[in-house]
Amino acid sequence: MSKRIVSRTVLLLSLVSLCTDMASEMLYPILPLYLKEIGFSVAAIGLLEGFAEALAGLSKGFFGTWSDNSGKRMPFVRWGYSLSAISKPMMALSSLLPWIFFARMLDRTGKGLRTGARDAVLTAESTPATRARVFGFHRSLDTAGAMIGPAIALLYLYCYPNQYRDLFLVAFLPGIAAVILSLIIKEQKTKHVASRKYPSFKAFYQYWISSPRAYKKLTGALLLFALFNSSDVLLLLRMKETGINDRYLVGVYIFYNAVYAAFAYPAGVLADRIGLKKIFTGGLFLFVIVYAGMAHGGDIYLYACLFLLYGIYAAATEGVSKAWISSLVAKENIAAATGTLSGFQSIASLVASALAGFLWLYAGAVVTFLSSALVTLLVIIYIHNKTE
Repeated sequence: MSKRIVSRTVLLLSLVSLCTDMASEMLYPILPLYLKEIGFSVAAIGLLEGFAEALAGLSKGFFGTWSDNSGKRMPFVRWGYSLSAISKPMMALSSLLPWIFFARMLDRTGKGLRTGARDAVLTAESTPATRARVFGFHRSLDTAGAMIGPAIALLYLYCYPNQYRDLFLVAFLPGIAAVILSLIIKEQKTKHVASRKYPSFKAFYQYWISSPRAYKKLTGALLLFALFNSSDVLLLLRMKETGINDRYLVGVYIFYNAVYAAFAYPAGVLADRIGLKKIFTGGLFLFVIVYAGMAHGGDIYLYACLFLLYGIYAAATEGVSKAWISSLVAKENIAAATGTLSGFQSIASLVASALAGFLWLYAGAVVTFLSSALVTLLVIIYIHNKTE
């Protein structure tokens, strides 16, 4: 792998994301169980997570704009990862609702704080010819953390059943490793002249209004897709509904992340060679196949095949979409552009999960998955014909 393509900064930043995702995904499967154990109702858990994701979404555009205005990247990256690391042990220190709420808000604020600035650093460390593979490499290591984290949680809970609180302390270790690694990364010198340092609170949507037409066209398509791309939890629930046991559920989830991690960099390399649009729309077509297959249902072998395709879809779209977005905007606005899109997508995902839940309740799983597949086909046609 050429050092010119994957620089020291890209490698370190990717390792930071690996450690952070390891910590976060270690807790992802057990967080609802822990919250129920300390007295949270299902409704309270839903409200907590809804507020947390909304905060992360709304803050990405704001902090991205702030980073662009100040001309600084690494302070936002470091503080973002630090807040997320600190929030992990805080969850285990008290079971009081205000404290738990504060800890989750701190974690999501950290995500909002770092996202736009981190993507701007990755863009600065790449060229137009290598951008997709740089984002793909970062996504590959990030997703490797999402694979390792649940595996550690499974092993820990196998040895220490129901010891949820201690796992939050274990998750603090990779979180601290991420912070230490982020301190090694040097801020790239730029000729950027800082403008008004603190953006207004309207910054979470303000960039979109003045953004280039090509950016608006692409983000419009991505947001329509996001409105029908509900939480991956629904895929697991569909498997559960058709008789797949819990061990296979967790195994398939880990398998999906392994495929995602393995294909993210090759997908970026291919996108740089044959075009971002081709790889991205190819990934969306795999999404259509997966959701049509989930509507049909089947045995564990069919689901394994579907999650193989689902991992390739994720690898072909996540990093590639960020590389595509960054190619459509001015360099000094990259953090605002990627942060604004990520923020809108976070909010769209909340709506998508609610919409999918409503469809599932009143029309059934088949209609829910087929609706997503159909809308995604329309998005593919739009992107093919209307975007650059």
